[in-house]
Amino acid sequence: MCIRDRFKDYAAKGAASAYAGLFLTHASVFPQGATQQDLLAIYRPRPGLPFTVATLATGERELLWTTFTPQQLDIDVHHPQGQAYLHNILDTFAANGIRMVRLDAVGYAIKRAGRNCFMMPETFEFIAEFAAAARARHIEVLVEVHAYYRRQIEIAAKVDWVYDFALPPLVLHALFFAQSGPLKRWVAVRPNNALTVLDTHDGIGIIDIGADAADRQGSPGLVPPEELDALVEQIHANSGGQSRKATGAAASNLDLYQVNCTFYDALGGDDSAYLAARAIQFFLPGVPQVYYVGLLAGRNDMSLLERTGVGRDINRHYYTPDEVTEQLERPVVQSLCGLIRLRNQHPAFGGQFECLESADEVLHLRWSHGVAWAQLQVNLRDRQATILCSEADGGTRDLRL
Repeated sequence: MCIRDRFKDYAAKGAASAYAGLFLTHASVFPQGATQQDLLAIYRPRPGLPFTVATLATGERELLWTTFTPQQLDIDVHHPQGQAYLHNILDTFAANGIRMVRLDAVGYAIKRAGRNCFMMPETFEFIAEFAAAARARHIEVLVEVHAYYRRQIEIAAKVDWVYDFALPPLVLHALFFAQSGPLKRWVAVRPNNALTVLDTHDGIGIIDIGADAADRQGSPGLVPPEELDALVEQIHANSGGQSRKATGAAASNLDLYQVNCTFYDALGGDDSAYLAARAIQFFLPGVPQVYYVGLLAGRNDMSLLERTGVGRDINRHYYTPDEVTEQLERPVVQSLCGLIRLRNQHPAFGGQFECLESADEVLHLRWSHGVAWAQLQVNLRDRQATILCSEADGGTRDLRL
């Protein structure tokens, strides 16, 4: 029985439903009721409380826990029904040859009265338990969570893969302000079991490099608040104000921790800067992931944004076959495809990685494997990247992006 049918059973029978314990409610977390302080302590990714009122066929009224939208119900992962639901999914995946699952927004999975309900110690325990259950079925676990950078490091130690969501804003920071310091500090501590990204179907994450928003002590981030504010404003300026129209209260489905803009437009449509950013992504340890709009160096889709009013749609253009063919002919896209081939095919990337010492306005990365080697040098001040790499015949290849 799918989750929708289970909810229909619960909506029809209320507390008498066999699936009543599957869906998290206000009462199941706050059996004695919640104080204003309890509610204000809950960490939220967007404005408003995480509850939706539902009137069941029995006449019962329940406050259902809905972290993101009223259309997305949270399940009680510790209730026997919740555990059975998750294990059934894993069994189904395993039976059909699925090798990896993604835990989307898992930081919000556990709720406790009087706590912030985000990335608590109990959340880490749940992640580890789920990962163990998946591995027992020969399934790897990829965790998707936007959070304080130290939490990403902690999560990475418990699962197979995480996303490097700190990378996109740090690359922009480096290219905007010709400063490699914050990016180099992240490179020194970041987990290597990461999918590296610059863009996704969502916006450009900001929370991942800022102070710990879920900690009242405000542990410092990779970038100080004033530089984070300047970074956001520079994205808005580079996009001609388009990203501002798609971000925050200017658009629905908003998030407090993302700027909605294509990565290409965040760099002002500068081909050299864009290719330098992609080269940095490809030269860092991990598995590079390139979003389809990013693959085509896509521009902000203001028409789609105007039609839907959904901020993230600015980075979700619907390409026609003819548009894809046309975009693939652009020099910047052809150069990007060349970078992808280099990353996939050059033997150096199967070896040892180094972030070499360099001036603050320079980033110097190198891979070596036996006699094979590849190195990237990015001059952040003029946004120019140069790749030198060994050739099979013993020569050297020089790529200026």
